[in-house]
Amino acid sequence: MTIGTGLSRRHLLRAASALAITPALAQARVCVAPPDAGRVTKAVNDAHARFAGLTEGKNADYIPYLAGVPSALFGVAASEPDGAVAEAGDVGYALAIESIAKVFTLALVLRESGPEAVQQKLGTNATGLPFNSVMGVELNHGKPISPLVNAGAMATVSLVQAASPEERWNKIIGNMSRFAGRTLTVNEEVYKSEADTNEHNRGIAMLLKSYGFMYTDPMEACDIYTRECSIAVTTHDLAVMAGTLANGGINPVTKEAVIDPALVPPVLSQMAIEGLYENTGDWMFTVGLPAKSGVGGGLIAVAPGVLGLAAFSPPLDAAGNSVRAQKAVQSVVQALGLNIYAG
Repeated sequence: MTIGTGLSRRHLLRAASALAITPALAQARVCVAPPDAGRVTKAVNDAHARFAGLTEGKNADYIPYLAGVPSALFGVAASEPDGAVAEAGDVGYALAIESIAKVFTLALVLRESGPEAVQQKLGTNATGLPFNSVMGVELNHGKPISPLVNAGAMATVSLVQAASPEERWNKIIGNMSRFAGRTLTVNEEVYKSEADTNEHNRGIAMLLKSYGFMYTDPMEACDIYTRECSIAVTTHDLAVMAGTLANGGINPVTKEAVIDPALVPPVLSQMAIEGLYENTGDWMFTVGLPAKSGVGGGLIAVAPGVLGLAAFSPPLDAAGNSVRAQKAVQSVVQALGLNIYAG
């Protein structure tokens, strides 16, 4: 059955679930029809072709491994509700997930402890500061402010309910594997490279403990956070992970309900206010989709009820966001009319 908006009832219900609104309200308010597969494929291919030659930005050089990743790598992918993935370029290259991991550990903690605990113990506001800022912690009287910056991400790890570090880690990587629809593993070279250079994060973890906003041993939380950032994913994986959020918490490939639909909006809200750090406002102003970047060059974006998007290219802007990935995702969003504010 197709409603007057051009949306099938199935897509309307999925959009309602992802946005935590009633089906009746969805029928009245949702106005962007999910694009057909041909349009999605064309938009992805066009975005890759358009920006394949872009050379702006530079690899993250404070993590030795990332400095050596070939800067010409570039992949773009889009995950559709039926499990199909349109992709172009280096979508099979295993990149380090880095800060994109924060989104999915936040989803795990929301499932275990609920939104109220996240607000009280982690904070849910934008920092307006770099992702590794110490000043942000001090200015907020020791509270992390957001789970999507380093301080808040380590506190998020510490909130995962577990009796041991091993159990905590297994929960985290198991949760991310369910979002990706396959078993994920750590790139041990990335992990070693990061662990050897994470003194700053260790200092932040100790600072959080001094203020009472660390909920397990701070060095354990920092180490597990470092490990989760070192998980190897492909651009294809990232598209499926974003697609799971777009699909109301149901993995579009495996059909597993990974997260309750009611918990998807809190995750997307954090992506919308802090996903690209101090450049998030500019991103939402120009693109209009919740997104999350990582210094490994990955980027995900979520069009609720419609598509999960991902792109990868190592060279970053000054805020730590992939230059080409941003351009590519923006191109797909504009080609398909996915800006959530463009009713």
